[in-house]
Amino acid sequence: MIKSAKNVFSKIYTFIRKNPVLTIAFFAALITTFFVPVDSEYINYFDFKTLTCLFCVLAVVCALKNINFFYVLARKIVELFRNARLCILSLVYITFIGSMLIANDMALLTFLPLGYYVLHTTHKEKYMAFTFIMQNISANLGGMLTPFGNPQNLYLYSRFNIPTGEFVLIMLPPFLLSIALITLCCIVFVKPESLRLNNKKIYLSHRRTGAYLLLFALSILIVFRGIPYWVGLLIIPAAIGVLDYKALKSVDYGLLFTFVFFFVFSGNMSRIEAVRELFSALLEKSTLLVSTVSCQVISNVPTAILLSQFTDNYRELLVGVNIGGVGTLISSLASLITFREYNRVSPGKTLKYIAEFSAFNFAFLIILTSFMMFLNGVYL
Repeated sequence: MIKSAKNVFSKIYTFIRKNPVLTIAFFAALITTFFVPVDSEYINYFDFKTLTCLFCVLAVVCALKNINFFYVLARKIVELFRNARLCILSLVYITFIGSMLIANDMALLTFLPLGYYVLHTTHKEKYMAFTFIMQNISANLGGMLTPFGNPQNLYLYSRFNIPTGEFVLIMLPPFLLSIALITLCCIVFVKPESLRLNNKKIYLSHRRTGAYLLLFALSILIVFRGIPYWVGLLIIPAAIGVLDYKALKSVDYGLLFTFVFFFVFSGNMSRIEAVRELFSALLEKSTLLVSTVSCQVISNVPTAILLSQFTDNYRELLVGVNIGGVGTLISSLASLITFREYNRVSPGKTLKYIAEFSAFNFAFLIILTSFMMFLNGVYL
């Protein structure tokens, strides 16, 4: 009996340790139910299109990952370069571009192992922490340009029905500055040391690759409102279930449930009068600054969901929850993913990693926030 109880608590502890954001979201939602009891209004909290789009994109990406599509694509790019600086730049750029297409967390889960593999096999482990940190920053900032690059983008794009062209124009200035800063860091902190990769080859299934790319295109059409979201919900899981049912099991359902719990949390918070008055007053002063700071405390996805209940200034909110993804370890789910992966491949170097992570992330945060406030004509 005692042994059984210990096993249960051990499993709960392991789950919480692996899913800290999901756990926080659950308890945040649970606590708010004491202030706003469950009623018929709860159903209106959920953005079913956002959840469907996110599920479809994650499912297709998992299928592509299972056939090593992204690994082969990235390796071909990396093989073009022969020194550490260019190689790390390519890894960072691959992650940067990947986050625009497959979302930041999936880009990291796909390309962080490649970064480790390249540095480990070429005996350049001294650049491991720096590379992981730059990949993390690239994933958070690279995804800002597209509606499906970051989960919070997908939510705000759908909630405010933002035109695609306007969305890109809003995010273009911080996006271009991010590219410049990331490139500068890689040039300054990585030496052009020579290196070589081994000749290991992995071959793709052309049939599966073609089928998954078509499904990915279908997912993108849903995001851009080209077809109704329920069509994708019917076709994509069915097709992947036939071609690779394991991909459906690999979907990050924790991320989906994190959204569900934060929908409940933000919906309930918006119905508490004292909270409405507080956030409304703060957001009137500076939506950009409030959203950026909020990300450092409760992460960017819940910030987007919560603050969208209190402001219609989606331009500043969109910028704030994207550049706010850099900073603290909890400012973005992607940062927690990177931290977990680094601890796995480089155990015993946690404090050094956190110090280096914080230095780079807060430098990016200060520069980007100051730049965008200057563009908006707002001064601290």
